[in-house]
Amino acid sequence: MTLDINTLLAILVMAFATIFTRISGLVLIRHVHLDERWKTAIEAIPPAVLMAVIAPTAFATGWAETLACAATALAARRLPMLASVVGGVVTVALLRATGF
Repeated sequence: MTLDINTLLAILVMAFATIFTRISGLVLIRHVHLDERWKTAIEAIPPAVLMAVIAPTAFATGWAETLACAATALAARRLPMLASVVGGVVTVALLRATGF
């Protein structure tokens, strides 16, 4: 296996860009005053992104996946994001195992 310097450089630059954007967001948000309306809007972003990711699966696959997407959407309304995703994965696994 050989090391291509261009590939290594690209990986390092992408890693720096990712780390920089994450850290700068955490640093900059400390200096911004958010009222309740903005906090509510920001808290709605993760479930919206989750739905955007799983919606194509709900409409392009079988019943097991569609029902698991619905279960994930319902769980995302009350549970933390990780718990919602785990619930969706467990649901699709159980439905596939039962032949649904």
